[in-house]
Amino acid sequence: MKAPEVDTDNAFDSAEEVSDALRTVGYLADPRIAQAVHLGYRLQKPVLVEGPAGTGKTELAKSIALATNSRMIRLQCYEGLDESKALYEWDYRKQLLHLQSHGQQESESIPIESERNLFDERFLLTRPLLEAIRSTDSVVLLIDEVDRIDVQTEALLLELLSDYQVSIPELGTVTATRIPAVFLTSNNSRDLSDALKRRCLYLNIDYPSAERERDIIAARVPGISLELADAVSEVVRSLRSMNLSKKPSISETLDWARTLTILNVDQVNADILVDTLPVLLKNQADIVLAAKELAETPR
Repeated sequence: MKAPEVDTDNAFDSAEEVSDALRTVGYLADPRIAQAVHLGYRLQKPVLVEGPAGTGKTELAKSIALATNSRMIRLQCYEGLDESKALYEWDYRKQLLHLQSHGQQESESIPIESERNLFDERFLLTRPLLEAIRSTDSVVLLIDEVDRIDVQTEALLLELLSDYQVSIPELGTVTATRIPAVFLTSNNSRDLSDALKRRCLYLNIDYPSAERERDIIAARVPGISLELADAVSEVVRSLRSMNLSKKPSISETLDWARTLTILNVDQVNADILVDTLPVLLKNQADIVLAAKELAETPR
């Protein structure tokens, strides 16, 4: 069996090269993130990215695809996800029509041969995992929120993550001709199996420091001043230190920064903060708590 082709076109030579490539598409990677991506490509290993919701895990995979001009294939995980939605399924309607047409047009001996031909490429419906394995293009495969599926469904991923292949009982083993870059994300809602973790490099992404978030804001929000970007990052840092049911994500931080520029705000004062808190927080109890605590905090 021919070994999968290594995607040398997108194999970064160093972590610094990863950082530079991601910066060109607006993703500011710290050294840990850049190193994990670099090693993932060089070792041909999936990267498991864990951390709180809204810290840029999904955006990392999207940015890698953009920076490397790769095709993005995404499997959005959810409770109840099964093989037919993740890997493949057979088009039973076309198979039935195939049997019926041969039964009507041919002799009685022909349908037996037709049944043998039911499981071929004509009737195969590919889903994200198989699509990524079969692709001859450069691919970034994102398996998003893998912690939302159960352990049994998680087992479907093991063959793909270790050997970059998928077994289809009716057709045999499909092996990647070109190894995709694979990123799995998890919000830590449950512990993942040791078997899955062994197959991956591990990267934890937490909320960025105030300084790094300021740089992200400055890079992603055109026209914002460094002073306002700094004020935004400081307010968000204060919010994340509170006992909120949902802390503001980086994307919500960027939405808030864009909101302030649309409103021509130069400085964040108490009135502006209270008026625009719903851009950052999506729970009324959180908004009330944050408004109260921020009002009591000297600024």
